[in-house]
Amino acid sequence: MATSLKNLSDYDPSNVADASNMTFGIVVAEWNDEVTFALLEGAKNSLLKHGAKPENILIEYVPGAFELTLGAHLILEKTQVDAAIILGCVIQGETRHFDFICQGVAQGITTLNINHSKPVIFGLLTTDTKQQPLDRSGGKHGNKGDEAAITAIKMVSLTNSYQPEAF
Repeated sequence: MATSLKNLSDYDPSNVADASNMTFGIVVAEWNDEVTFALLEGAKNSLLKHGAKPENILIEYVPGAFELTLGAHLILEKTQVDAAIILGCVIQGETRHFDFICQGVAQGITTLNINHSKPVIFGLLTTDTKQQPLDRSGGKHGNKGDEAAITAIKMVSLTNSYQPEAF
């Protein structure tokens, strides 16, 4: 498993741009809130650590993982954010529901990235057990929220480097 080889919160801060002029929308699933709210704290703290202003971090809540894509779409359509971060958690159960939700969210996020030409960061934990998301939301494997926030900053920086005024 890839996460067992790398802590999700481990990165080189010198490789992360200043986020003071960036705006972020975070969409958080309320399902599995013990995990998703911990992911949110990690993401917010990482954004603030790299200079994002609290007023430039918009947070919206949706009922579950499947609704994350519409939440991100609405933020991208109705606000001026530079990037959206989706945070959720799906734990494998006894039915194929897990597969449909995970596939739908993954495809939806890919589509949003392409259609909006803005970063939409995949912060969805897709786990087999109840312990795995706890380990990845501030536990022994770090916090996927940290990783999602750093990814958002890096992708906004990349996106901004391709703006017309950069050439």
